[in-house]
Amino acid sequence: MDSPCRMKFGLFLPPMHPLGEDPTLALDRDIELVQWLDSLGYDEAWIGEHHSVGWETIGSPELFIAVAAERTRHIKLGTGVISLPYHHPLMVADRMALLDHLTRGRVMLGAGPGSLASDAYMLGLDPIVLRERMDEALGIIIRLFTETEPITYKSDWFELKEALLQLKPYQTPYMPIAVAATRSPSGVALAGKHGAAVLSVSFPFDSSGESDPRNLWSIAEESAAKHGKTMSREDWRIVVPVHLAESRKEAMEDAREGAARYQREYIENSLGYPGYVDCPPEEIIERMTDAGMWIVGTPDDCVQSIRRIYERSGGFGGFLVLGHEWAPREKILHSYELLARYVRPQFQGTLAGVTASHAWGTDHREYLQDLRTAAVNKARQDYASSR
Repeated sequence: MDSPCRMKFGLFLPPMHPLGEDPTLALDRDIELVQWLDSLGYDEAWIGEHHSVGWETIGSPELFIAVAAERTRHIKLGTGVISLPYHHPLMVADRMALLDHLTRGRVMLGAGPGSLASDAYMLGLDPIVLRERMDEALGIIIRLFTETEPITYKSDWFELKEALLQLKPYQTPYMPIAVAATRSPSGVALAGKHGAAVLSVSFPFDSSGESDPRNLWSIAEESAAKHGKTMSREDWRIVVPVHLAESRKEAMEDAREGAARYQREYIENSLGYPGYVDCPPEEIIERMTDAGMWIVGTPDDCVQSIRRIYERSGGFGGFLVLGHEWAPREKILHSYELLARYVRPQFQGTLAGVTASHAWGTDHREYLQDLRTAAVNKARQDYASSR
Protein backbone atom coordinates (compact mmCIF):
# COMPACT_ATOMS: atom_id res chain seq x y z
CA MET A 1 0.00 0.00 0.00
CA ASP A 2 1.41 3.33 -1.04
CA SER A 3 -0.39 6.17 0.68
CA PRO A 4 -0.29 9.34 -1.47
CA CYS A 5 -0.32 11.56 1.61
CA ARG A 6 0.90 11.70 5.18
CA MET A 7 -1.86 9.84 7.01
CA LYS A 8 -3.23 11.64 10.07
CA PHE A 9 -3.60 9.68 13.32
CA GLY A 10 -5.88 10.67 16.14
CA LEU A 11 -8.56 9.91 18.69
CA PHE A 12 -12.32 9.75 18.37
CA LEU A 13 -13.55 10.17 21.96
CA PRO A 14 -17.34 9.75 22.51
CA PRO A 15 -16.18 8.94 25.36
CA MET A 16 -16.96 5.36 26.45
CA HIS A 17 -17.13 4.97 30.23
CA PRO A 18 -18.73 1.83 31.72
CA LEU A 19 -21.22 2.41 34.50
CA GLY A 20 -20.14 2.08 38.11
CA GLU A 21 -17.18 4.47 38.25
CA ASP A 22 -16.93 8.07 39.42
CA PRO A 23 -17.88 10.21 36.38
CA THR A 24 -15.71 13.14 37.47
CA LEU A 25 -12.60 10.98 37.52
CA ALA A 26 -13.59 9.54 34.15
CA LEU A 27 -13.64 13.03 32.66
CA ASP A 28 -10.23 13.71 34.21
CA ARG A 29 -8.93 10.61 32.43
CA ASP A 30 -10.34 11.89 29.15
CA ILE A 31 -8.43 15.16 29.48
CA GLU A 32 -5.26 13.31 30.50
CA LEU A 33 -5.60 11.01 27.49
CA VAL A 34 -5.68 13.97 25.11
CA GLN A 35 -2.61 15.38 26.87
CA TRP A 36 -0.85 12.02 26.47
CA LEU A 37 -1.64 11.90 22.77
CA ASP A 38 -0.38 15.46 22.36
CA SER A 39 2.93 14.43 23.92
CA LEU A 40 3.11 11.43 21.55
CA GLY A 41 2.62 13.58 18.48
CA TYR A 42 -0.90 12.53 17.50
CA ASP A 43 -2.47 14.86 14.98
CA GLU A 44 -5.99 15.33 16.30
CA ALA A 45 -8.71 14.41 18.81
CA TRP A 46 -12.45 14.54 18.13
CA ILE A 47 -14.81 14.92 21.10
CA GLY A 48 -18.43 13.75 21.08
CA GLU A 49 -21.75 15.23 22.21
CA HIS A 50 -24.24 12.98 23.97
CA HIS A 51 -26.92 13.53 26.59
CA SER A 52 -28.22 10.12 27.68
CA VAL A 53 -27.61 6.39 28.22
CA GLY A 54 -24.82 6.99 30.77
CA TRP A 55 -21.72 5.85 28.90
CA GLU A 56 -20.94 8.95 26.82
CA THR A 57 -20.92 11.74 29.38
CA ILE A 58 -19.63 14.80 27.50
CA GLY A 59 -22.62 17.04 26.84
CA SER A 60 -20.63 19.87 25.26
CA PRO A 61 -17.56 19.10 23.17
CA GLU A 62 -16.86 22.83 22.94
CA LEU A 63 -16.41 23.11 26.72
CA PHE A 64 -14.20 20.02 26.77
CA ILE A 65 -12.09 21.43 23.93
CA ALA A 66 -11.68 24.73 25.78
CA VAL A 67 -10.15 22.88 28.74
CA ALA A 68 -8.08 20.48 26.63
CA ALA A 69 -6.68 23.32 24.53
CA GLU A 70 -5.19 24.96 27.61
CA ARG A 71 -3.41 21.74 28.57
CA THR A 72 -2.01 20.80 25.15
CA ARG A 73 0.34 22.45 22.66
CA HIS A 74 0.01 20.95 19.20
CA ILE A 75 -2.86 18.51 18.81
CA LYS A 76 -5.88 19.73 16.83
CA LEU A 77 -9.24 19.45 18.56
CA GLY A 78 -12.53 18.75 16.83
CA THR A 79 -16.15 18.35 17.80
CA GLY A 80 -16.93 14.73 17.08
CA VAL A 81 -19.65 15.61 16.54
CA ILE A 82 -22.02 18.47 17.41
CA SER A 83 -25.61 17.32 16.89
CA LEU A 84 -26.70 20.33 14.84
CA PRO A 85 -30.49 19.80 15.12
CA TYR A 86 -30.15 20.29 18.90
CA HIS A 87 -28.79 23.86 18.56
CA HIS A 88 -29.51 27.17 16.89
CA PRO A 89 -26.96 27.47 14.04
CA LEU A 90 -25.90 30.98 15.09
CA MET A 91 -24.89 29.69 18.52
CA VAL A 92 -22.83 26.86 17.03
CA ALA A 93 -21.09 29.22 14.60
CA ASP A 94 -20.38 31.76 17.35
CA ARG A 95 -18.93 29.19 19.77
CA MET A 96 -16.74 27.56 17.13
CA ALA A 97 -15.41 30.89 15.87
CA LEU A 98 -14.53 31.85 19.45
CA LEU A 99 -12.74 28.54 20.03
CA ASP A 100 -10.89 28.99 16.76
CA HIS A 101 -9.45 32.28 18.02
CA LEU A 102 -8.73 31.05 21.54
CA THR A 103 -6.80 28.05 20.18
CA ARG A 104 -5.09 30.03 17.39
CA GLY A 105 -6.61 27.79 14.75
CA ARG A 106 -6.46 24.36 16.38
CA VAL A 107 -10.17 23.54 16.19
CA MET A 108 -12.25 21.55 13.70
CA LEU A 109 -16.02 21.39 13.38
CA GLY A 110 -17.49 17.92 13.18
CA ALA A 111 -21.24 17.88 12.56
CA GLY A 112 -23.96 15.26 12.58
CA PRO A 113 -27.70 14.78 13.02
CA GLY A 114 -27.43 13.15 16.47
CA SER A 115 -26.62 9.50 17.06
CA LEU A 116 -28.71 8.56 20.11
CA ALA A 117 -32.47 8.28 19.66
CA SER A 118 -32.79 8.86 23.41
CA ASP A 119 -31.20 12.31 23.07
CA ALA A 120 -33.69 13.35 20.39
CA TYR A 121 -36.56 11.90 22.43
CA MET A 122 -35.66 13.98 25.49
CA LEU A 123 -35.63 17.09 23.32
CA GLY A 124 -38.98 16.23 21.80
CA LEU A 125 -37.48 15.81 18.33
CA ASP A 126 -38.64 13.34 15.71
CA PRO A 127 -35.58 11.39 14.46
CA ILE A 128 -37.03 11.48 10.95
CA VAL A 129 -36.38 15.23 10.61
CA LEU A 130 -32.86 15.28 12.07
CA ARG A 131 -30.84 14.72 8.89
CA GLU A 132 -32.78 17.36 6.99
CA ARG A 133 -32.27 19.84 9.82
CA MET A 134 -28.59 19.01 10.08
CA ASP A 135 -28.18 19.73 6.36
CA GLU A 136 -30.03 23.04 6.72
CA ALA A 137 -28.07 24.09 9.81
CA LEU A 138 -24.67 23.31 8.30
CA GLY A 139 -25.45 25.38 5.24
CA ILE A 140 -26.39 28.34 7.44
CA ILE A 141 -23.28 27.94 9.61
CA ILE A 142 -21.03 28.07 6.55
CA ARG A 143 -22.86 31.18 5.34
CA LEU A 144 -22.36 32.81 8.75
CA PHE A 145 -18.64 32.00 8.58
CA THR A 146 -18.17 33.46 5.12
CA GLU A 147 -20.75 36.15 4.36
CA THR A 148 -20.31 39.77 5.39
CA GLU A 149 -23.88 40.89 4.77
CA PRO A 150 -26.60 40.25 7.40
CA ILE A 151 -28.57 37.04 6.85
CA THR A 152 -32.34 36.85 7.23
CA TYR A 153 -33.69 33.32 7.13
CA LYS A 154 -36.80 31.60 8.45
CA SER A 155 -37.01 27.87 8.98
CA ASP A 156 -39.64 25.70 10.61
CA TRP A 157 -37.32 25.28 13.61
CA PHE A 158 -35.10 28.39 13.80
CA GLU A 159 -34.99 31.95 12.52
CA LEU A 160 -32.33 34.54 11.71
CA LYS A 161 -33.09 38.26 11.52
CA GLU A 162 -30.27 40.23 9.92
CA ALA A 163 -27.80 37.89 11.58
CA LEU A 164 -24.10 38.60 11.24
CA LEU A 165 -21.24 36.78 12.92
CA GLN A 166 -19.26 39.54 14.61
CA LEU A 167 -16.22 37.29 15.14
CA LYS A 168 -15.28 35.44 11.97
CA PRO A 169 -13.20 32.25 12.28
CA TYR A 170 -9.46 32.52 12.89
CA GLN A 171 -8.77 30.05 10.08
CA THR A 172 -9.45 31.13 6.51
CA PRO A 173 -12.14 30.93 5.30
CA TYR A 174 -13.13 28.81 8.31
CA MET A 175 -11.96 25.80 10.33
CA PRO A 176 -12.00 22.32 8.74
CA ILE A 177 -15.52 20.87 8.70
CA ALA A 178 -16.34 17.16 8.75
CA VAL A 179 -19.65 15.32 8.56
CA ALA A 180 -20.30 12.09 10.48
CA ALA A 181 -21.18 9.12 8.28
CA THR A 182 -22.19 5.56 9.07
CA ARG A 183 -23.23 2.84 6.65
CA SER A 184 -26.05 4.72 4.96
CA PRO A 185 -25.32 7.05 2.03
CA SER A 186 -26.92 10.11 3.67
CA GLY A 187 -23.82 11.19 5.61
CA VAL A 188 -21.40 11.04 2.70
CA ALA A 189 -23.95 12.73 0.42
CA LEU A 190 -24.26 15.63 2.88
CA ALA A 191 -20.48 15.87 3.15
CA GLY A 192 -20.25 16.10 -0.62
CA LYS A 193 -22.98 18.73 -0.82
CA HIS A 194 -21.11 21.03 1.56
CA GLY A 195 -17.59 20.11 0.45
CA ALA A 196 -16.85 18.78 3.93
CA ALA A 197 -14.58 15.98 5.10
CA VAL A 198 -16.05 12.59 5.98
CA LEU A 199 -15.87 11.07 9.48
CA SER A 200 -16.69 7.38 9.06
CA VAL A 201 -17.70 6.73 12.65
CA SER A 202 -18.97 3.22 11.89
CA PHE A 203 -16.85 2.13 8.98
CA PRO A 204 -18.70 -0.09 6.46
CA PHE A 205 -16.90 -3.37 6.00
CA ASP A 206 -19.55 -4.85 3.72
CA SER A 207 -17.97 -4.94 0.26
CA SER A 208 -21.26 -5.21 -1.59
CA GLY A 209 -24.22 -2.93 -2.20
CA GLU A 210 -24.58 0.62 -0.91
CA SER A 211 -22.42 -0.17 2.15
CA ASP A 212 -19.39 -0.84 -0.05
CA PRO A 213 -16.95 1.92 1.04
CA ARG A 214 -15.93 2.55 -2.56
CA ASN A 215 -19.57 3.09 -3.49
CA LEU A 216 -20.04 5.45 -0.55
CA TRP A 217 -17.10 7.55 -1.66
CA SER A 218 -18.51 7.68 -5.17
CA ILE A 219 -21.77 9.00 -3.71
CA ALA A 220 -19.82 11.72 -1.89
CA GLU A 221 -18.01 12.71 -5.08
CA GLU A 222 -21.22 12.74 -7.13
CA SER A 223 -22.94 14.91 -4.53
CA ALA A 224 -19.98 17.28 -4.43
CA ALA A 225 -19.89 17.63 -8.21
CA LYS A 226 -23.63 18.31 -8.28
CA HIS A 227 -23.16 21.24 -5.89
CA GLY A 228 -19.94 22.62 -7.34
CA LYS A 229 -17.69 21.20 -4.60
CA THR A 230 -14.77 18.78 -4.58
CA MET A 231 -13.84 15.92 -2.25
CA SER A 232 -10.39 14.79 -1.13
CA ARG A 233 -9.61 11.32 0.17
CA GLU A 234 -6.91 12.94 2.31
CA ASP A 235 -9.74 14.37 4.43
CA TRP A 236 -11.57 11.04 4.84
CA ARG A 237 -11.15 9.72 8.38
CA ILE A 238 -11.88 6.15 9.50
CA VAL A 239 -12.76 5.32 13.14
CA VAL A 240 -11.84 1.87 14.54
CA PRO A 241 -11.51 0.55 18.13
CA VAL A 242 -7.89 -0.48 18.76
CA HIS A 243 -5.97 -2.12 21.59
CA LEU A 244 -2.33 -3.07 21.13
CA ALA A 245 0.23 -4.97 23.18
CA GLU A 246 3.56 -6.70 22.58
CA SER A 247 1.79 -9.99 21.78
CA ARG A 248 -1.65 -11.00 20.56
CA LYS A 249 -2.13 -13.07 23.69
CA GLU A 250 -1.40 -10.10 25.94
CA ALA A 251 -3.67 -7.81 23.93
CA MET A 252 -6.50 -10.33 24.17
CA GLU A 253 -6.02 -10.75 27.92
CA ASP A 254 -5.92 -6.97 28.40
CA ALA A 255 -9.14 -6.32 26.50
CA ARG A 256 -11.24 -9.44 26.97
CA GLU A 257 -13.48 -8.27 29.82
CA GLY A 258 -13.71 -4.60 28.85
CA ALA A 259 -14.37 -5.24 25.17
CA ALA A 260 -17.02 -7.85 25.94
CA ARG A 261 -18.70 -5.50 28.40
CA TYR A 262 -18.70 -2.69 25.82
CA GLN A 263 -20.25 -4.98 23.22
CA ARG A 264 -22.86 -6.52 25.53
CA GLU A 265 -23.85 -3.67 27.83
CA TYR A 266 -23.54 -0.72 25.48
CA ILE A 267 -23.86 -1.86 21.86
CA GLU A 268 -26.38 -4.63 22.44
CA ASN A 269 -28.20 -3.82 25.69
CA SER A 270 -28.24 0.00 25.69
CA LEU A 271 -28.47 0.65 21.95
CA GLY A 272 -30.29 -2.53 20.97
CA TYR A 273 -28.02 -3.64 18.14
CA PRO A 274 -27.72 -7.38 17.43
CA GLY A 275 -24.54 -9.00 18.63
CA TYR A 276 -22.93 -11.89 20.41
CA VAL A 277 -24.73 -12.14 23.74
CA ASP A 278 -24.03 -15.84 24.22
CA CYS A 279 -20.39 -15.76 23.11
CA PRO A 280 -17.46 -15.87 25.55
CA PRO A 281 -15.31 -12.71 25.58
CA GLU A 282 -12.52 -14.25 23.50
CA GLU A 283 -14.93 -15.24 20.75
CA ILE A 284 -16.47 -11.76 20.65
CA ILE A 285 -13.03 -10.21 20.13
CA GLU A 286 -12.04 -12.82 17.55
CA ARG A 287 -15.22 -12.32 15.55
CA MET A 288 -14.93 -8.54 15.58
CA THR A 289 -11.23 -8.56 14.66
CA ASP A 290 -11.75 -11.16 11.93
CA ALA A 291 -14.51 -8.96 10.49
CA GLY A 292 -12.16 -5.97 10.55
CA MET A 293 -14.40 -4.07 12.97
CA TRP A 294 -11.84 -4.02 15.81
CA ILE A 295 -8.05 -4.24 15.95
CA VAL A 296 -6.80 -6.18 18.98
CA GLY A 297 -3.25 -7.45 18.64
CA THR A 298 0.30 -6.29 18.03
CA PRO A 299 1.56 -3.20 16.20
CA ASP A 300 2.27 -5.40 13.17
CA ASP A 301 -1.34 -6.62 13.25
CA CYS A 302 -2.48 -3.01 13.33
CA VAL A 303 -0.32 -2.08 10.34
CA GLN A 304 -1.76 -4.95 8.31
CA SER A 305 -5.33 -4.11 9.35
CA ILE A 306 -4.97 -0.46 8.35
CA ARG A 307 -3.54 -1.54 5.00
CA ARG A 308 -6.50 -3.85 4.41
CA ILE A 309 -8.98 -1.08 5.26
CA TYR A 310 -7.07 1.28 2.98
CA GLU A 311 -7.29 -1.12 0.06
CA ARG A 312 -10.96 -1.91 0.63
CA SER A 313 -11.87 1.76 0.87
CA GLY A 314 -9.82 2.90 -2.09
CA GLY A 315 -7.78 5.16 0.17
CA PHE A 316 -8.27 7.57 3.07
CA GLY A 317 -6.20 10.16 4.90
CA GLY A 318 -6.95 9.78 8.61
CA PHE A 319 -7.09 6.89 11.07
CA LEU A 320 -8.84 7.57 14.39
CA VAL A 321 -8.83 5.24 17.39
CA LEU A 322 -12.21 4.96 19.09
CA GLY A 323 -11.62 5.98 22.70
CA HIS A 324 -12.59 3.17 25.07
CA GLU A 325 -11.62 1.77 28.45
CA TRP A 326 -11.35 -1.92 27.66
CA ALA A 327 -8.11 -2.43 29.58
CA PRO A 328 -6.36 -1.20 32.75
CA ARG A 329 -5.31 2.44 32.48
CA GLU A 330 -1.59 1.83 32.04
CA LYS A 331 -2.31 -0.73 29.31
CA ILE A 332 -4.50 1.75 27.44
CA LEU A 333 -1.83 4.45 27.52
CA HIS A 334 0.80 1.92 26.41
CA SER A 335 -1.40 0.89 23.48
CA TYR A 336 -1.45 4.46 22.18
CA GLU A 337 2.32 4.64 22.64
CA LEU A 338 2.85 1.44 20.65
CA LEU A 339 0.73 2.82 17.84
CA ALA A 340 2.70 6.07 17.82
CA ARG A 341 6.09 4.34 17.87
CA TYR A 342 5.58 1.45 15.48
CA VAL A 343 2.37 1.89 13.47
CA ARG A 344 2.17 5.59 12.65
CA PRO A 345 5.64 5.82 11.03
CA GLN A 346 4.61 3.21 8.46
CA PHE A 347 1.99 5.61 7.09
CA GLN A 348 3.68 8.98 7.53
CA GLY A 349 6.97 8.45 5.73
CA THR A 350 9.03 9.26 8.81
CA LEU A 351 11.17 6.12 8.47
CA ALA A 352 12.27 6.84 4.90
CA GLY A 353 15.25 9.00 5.79
CA VAL A 354 16.72 6.85 8.55
CA THR A 355 16.09 3.65 6.57
CA ALA A 356 17.78 5.04 3.46
CA SER A 357 20.70 6.35 5.50
CA HIS A 358 21.17 2.98 7.21
CA ALA A 359 21.01 1.15 3.87
CA TRP A 360 23.57 3.51 2.33
CA GLY A 361 25.94 3.06 5.25
CA THR A 362 25.59 -0.72 5.07
CA ASP A 363 26.13 -0.82 1.31
CA HIS A 364 29.29 1.31 1.58
CA ARG A 365 30.71 -0.16 4.78
CA GLU A 366 33.73 -1.83 3.15
CA TYR A 367 34.69 1.30 1.25
CA LEU A 368 34.19 3.45 4.34
CA GLN A 369 36.21 1.00 6.44
CA ASP A 370 39.05 1.22 3.94
CA LEU A 371 38.97 5.02 4.23
CA ARG A 372 39.05 4.80 8.02
CA THR A 373 41.91 2.33 7.94
CA ALA A 374 43.88 4.49 5.53
CA ALA A 375 43.33 7.55 7.72
CA VAL A 376 44.48 5.72 10.85
CA ASN A 377 47.56 4.33 9.10
CA LYS A 378 48.50 7.78 7.81
CA ALA A 379 48.09 9.25 11.29
CA ARG A 380 50.41 6.59 12.69
CA GLN A 381 52.95 7.26 9.97
CA ASP A 382 52.79 11.01 10.53
CA TYR A 383 53.28 10.49 14.24
CA ALA A 384 56.21 8.16 13.72
CA SER A 385 57.92 10.54 11.30
CA SER A 386 57.53 13.46 13.68
CA ARG A 387 59.54 11.80 16.46
